[in-house]
Formats: sequence, C-alpha cells, structure tokens
Amino acid sequence: MRPLVTVLIDTYNYAQYIEEAVGSVLAQDFSTEQREILVVDDGSTDDTAERLRRFGDAITYLRKPNGGQASAFNFGLEKARGELVAFLDADDYWLPGKLQRIVKAFEEHRDAGMVYHAFRQLDSRAGAFQDGGLPLLSGFLPSHTKKLLSYVLYPTSFLAFRRSALELVLPIPETLTIQADAHLSGLIVFVAPIVAIPEHLAVYRVHGANLFSDRSEGSGKQHELRMRTRRALVDGMKYWLSERGYDLGRSDLHAYFKQWDLSQEKEEFTVAPPGRVRISRHLLDYARYYGPQLTWRHRTVTYMNAAGSLVVGYKNVHRLDEWRMAIKNALRDPSKQLQR
Repeated sequence: MRPLVTVLIDTYNYAQYIEEAVGSVLAQDFSTEQREILVVDDGSTDDTAERLRRFGDAITYLRKPNGGQASAFNFGLEKARGELVAFLDADDYWLPGKLQRIVKAFEEHRDAGMVYHAFRQLDSRAGAFQDGGLPLLSGFLPSHTKKLLSYVLYPTSFLAFRRSALELVLPIPETLTIQADAHLSGLIVFVAPIVAIPEHLAVYRVHGANLFSDRSEGSGKQHELRMRTRRALVDGMKYWLSERGYDLGRSDLHAYFKQWDLSQEKEEFTVAPPGRVRISRHLLDYARYYGPQLTWRHRTVTYMNAAGSLVVGYKNVHRLDEWRMAIKNALRDPSKQLQR
C-alpha cells in the first residue's frame, strides 16, 4: 500500500537530537499505514546510526556519503513514495497534531502545492521558548505583488509539499549544502498556491551551530558559507524562472530579488564594514524594497536612519534608535536628563 505522507528527516552529526525528532513523528496521531518515515543520514561520523537502531522497522534508515543538505533531500526524495512530503531537520521536532493538521489543509485546498505553519523557537542554551514571529501568507503569491514581496521563507521543519508540485522544482542544486529548503519554498510559490496555518505545530531549536541562523554572528567561515549559499540559491532560482519564460526584469521580480541582494549586502557588511554613503544607500533600498513588509513607522525610522548614517557611519547606526528613544523618553518626562 502506497503511503499518503512521506516524512523526510535529514541529519548530519545530530545524534544528540535525532531520537527526539524521530520520536515526535512516531508520536503523531496518524495511521502508520498512511505514512512512511525516511531518515537520510548524510555521512554522520557520530553515533547517529546506533541511536536509530532502537526504532527498528518503524523508520527507513538511509545512509549516504556526506554531500550536504540538497544531496540528502534529493537522495531521500528518490526513495519517497508519499503523495505528500513533510520535512523535518534532525535538530528540530514536531508538536502533537502536526500531521493531521497539514493533511487536512491539503485535503481542503486541492490546488495547494505547499502547506506551512507557525512554530515555536527554543533557545537550547537558555531553555526558553518564544514564538517564531514570522508572517504567514496564503494564495498564489505572484498574482499579488504585495504578498510576493512580503513572503518570508520558513525553515525546513515547517514545510510540507504536494509531490506533484514538488516535482516541478526538482532536483535541488547540490551546490546548496545548506538552505536547500529555500530552493523549494522559494520556487513553489510560482508553481501553485500555498496555504499557511497559524497554529504552532513544531519547534525550531537554536543551539549555536545553526549554520543559516541570523540570530548569531558566527565565524568568518560561516559568513562566507552563507554568502556563497545565497549566491547559489539566487542563481538557481533565476535560472529556473528564466527557463520557464519569466521576465526577470519585471518590476515585482526585480524587487523580489533585490530583497535577496540586500540580505547578501547585510552579510557582507559584517565582514567588510561599508562607508557612510553605502550604508545610507542600503537603508534607503531596504525601505523601498521591503516596504510591503514594513509599517509606516518602520519605514519612516529606516529613512531617518539612512540620513543619520551619513553622519554617524555604519558602526554607530544601531545607536540612532537608542538616541531616538532617549529623546522620546526625555520629552515625555522633562525631569529626566538625557544619558550620554
């Protein structure tokens, strides 16, 4: 019997997390006959294989030489039999009800190519949870420029795809040793409508070794890896779109990829700090191209920072907000003197 859902778990040297990830899938209230669990081990050198033995026939363990996330996804997808494919990174885990909820969403939206959902974020070092806090959008985004430019790509563990739609964006370029999920979620919106579920159905674990996390500065090598990955990702997306007749000069697509350029530029600044004119131009472009995602207050502050950066420079841009708040508080309570 062909399963309805394939759960694809990718792992590389995450033995300390893999059991919780697999356990969170097995704990789902979902027919075992209607789902399969594939664990793709991308050449781990720790005791991942030993830890997975305890699950026996409940999972299918697939081991391959180390090649990165895209190669692991492509390898697993070749073996996947499900009509739907749900992804899970080995250092994350699902919450109860996840599979039932996403399957229901696909059944209610027969044209949907992807279903994704809100998540909780766990800071492993502090043991604290917080909401992921990213926007969620539904529909066929290219038909709505504001939606397309407000779309935020979610991490692997919160994405599920209809296999027939997923096939249209495969294979994933294997130059994407990390962030292979972004190739899928970045292009699927041009293939079919997507559906967003506002419920928190999984947990994203921040543990200090997340290679594409914007929440930690990381080493110079990590910055270079992220920049190299982003270049490869954007080049692959542009190639896919142009091969299918999309005009990359179209205003909405130009703005869409300009957002990627600004993310890359921000990363570059951590390695080579910009001069006053460049950081000012960067902030002006940010206000312009990320405008659909920003409130009018946020846009106004960004424009003010663009002007202020010409005076204080890149290293002190962050202090503009501090000074603005200090002035605001002082005006509210004149008895308090401004702090230097």
